Amino acid sequence: MEKIKIELKWALIFIGMSLLWMVLEKMLGLHSTHIDKHMYLTNLYAIPAILVYVLALKDKKKNYYNGDMSYKQGFISGLIITIIVTVFAPLTQWIISTVITPEYFPNVIAHSVETGYHNSLEEAEAYFNLKSYILQATVGTFIMGVITSAIVALFVRTKSNG
Repeated sequence: MEKIKIELKWALIFIGMSLLWMVLEKMLGLHSTHIDKHMYLTNLYAIPAILVYVLALKDKKKNYYNGDMSYKQGFISGLIITIIVTVFAPLTQWIISTVITPEYFPNVIAHSVETGYHNSLEEAEAYFNLKSYILQATVGTFIMGVITSAIVALFVRTKSNG
């Protein structure tokens, strides 16, 4: 447990940041009055998500590897964070969809049918629902976490240590 203490800390920070981001989106009306802008502005989430990984790997490098971390060590650290966040993705998505913003699904369903994004209410409901979003969150979290870990490890590693 001591070996992954830093990763566990940053995974919990990442989950907290994700929940706060959803609160922010809701407060800005991106789940209601400005839902038409949601699909564009939600992508800004990548900025704090990547920042958390950078800070996490810098923390691991400084406080576990005494400032000398290889690419492989950084990637594995990022991968551990990703696995922890992925395990909690269904719970995180449930909290988002049922506690933080339960009005999101009805609003996005109506908007997607009104704009012709989906051809029917049934089609929109089949895509915008808790089960679908839990699956998307779980798979997406893992894929994006692996990619982010691979890239961030390149920049945070000790250059002379591969």
